[in-house]
Amino acid sequence: MYLKNSKIIVVKIGSSLIVDKNKKIRKKWLSSFAKDIKKLKDRNQKVVIVSSGAIALGCKKMNYNKKNIKLDQSQAIASIGQIELMNLFSQTFARFKLNISQILLTLEDTEERRRSLNAKRTFENLFNLGFIPIVNENDTIATTEIKYGDNDRLASRVTQITDADTLILLSDVDGLYTRNPKIFKDAKLLKKVKDLKKDLRNVNIKGMNEFGSGGMQTKIEAAKICQLAGSSMVIANGLHNNPITKIIEQNECTWFSPKVSKLDARKKWIISSIAPKGEIIIDDGAKKALRSGKSLLAAGIKKISGKFNKGDHIKILDKKNAECARGLSSFTSDEIIKIMGHHSNQIEKLLGYVSKSEVIHKDDMVEV
Repeated sequence: MYLKNSKIIVVKIGSSLIVDKNKKIRKKWLSSFAKDIKKLKDRNQKVVIVSSGAIALGCKKMNYNKKNIKLDQSQAIASIGQIELMNLFSQTFARFKLNISQILLTLEDTEERRRSLNAKRTFENLFNLGFIPIVNENDTIATTEIKYGDNDRLASRVTQITDADTLILLSDVDGLYTRNPKIFKDAKLLKKVKDLKKDLRNVNIKGMNEFGSGGMQTKIEAAKICQLAGSSMVIANGLHNNPITKIIEQNECTWFSPKVSKLDARKKWIISSIAPKGEIIIDDGAKKALRSGKSLLAAGIKKISGKFNKGDHIKILDKKNAECARGLSSFTSDEIIKIMGHHSNQIEKLLGYVSKSEVIHKDDMVEV
């Protein structure tokens, strides 16, 4: 059982678990959830909670309808609701002698390596102090361009940053079904997913988008990040009281097994990028070279898209537009346009200055 052997566990809870359809706070559920967290802590397991609910609680306090709020208004509402959310956690968890802290993250905090390492150190120090970090996206300053937009992927990135063993996504369904269980009675629950491509071949993901802010698709993307980071992930029904105890005792949920990952921390961070800045399309020869552990050279590049700087996350695609790797570019997009298709010994002449010979070095690249 993944949970019992996990030293660090990340738990993501959606706003529908905190506030019901009638805008009432689910205090009894939150208390049962705190009891579950206490059990984990008593087993010396470290816990991070990624919680939605700031905007929902802000709307409740201001008596606003969430559907009618624009982005700039939602930032102010999130600011009001975030205090309500943390007060709710603080009061509930205090009854179980659990200490909490708050961490607000933006997409850039996890996409930029230096900031990502700073966040990792903060988590580690909080663990050492015996505190439970409660994480949310920093909605008060995030714009549409730099938003996760859903806490599923944010939670998977936190899982990767903290080197957590397991991510628990508490949803409003028991797990991943072959079809939408709210429409089709013959829908079957998938208990275990090892290979996302093979095991989900006959699953209609797009038909399940009524769940949460991002739907089932964002949960699958979160699973991909976890698998590549060497972490297990579970989608389980969070609407029941004591939802984590229920996972342990009944196991009516969907587990995603980690891929055996020997990636170092830097490569885990590269492969887990949520928002690559551009794409490089390569020929078959370059693809073969990447498969044998070589760096990407300018000669093998056929086309690029997007505008990016040195050090930015880049997707590498083959001629059929299938993603084959990700990496950090050693050149800007403007420089690559000038040198693509040419041999490395021509780069200095083409650019007018000395630079690296590899467009993406093998140490800065991970196959997908």
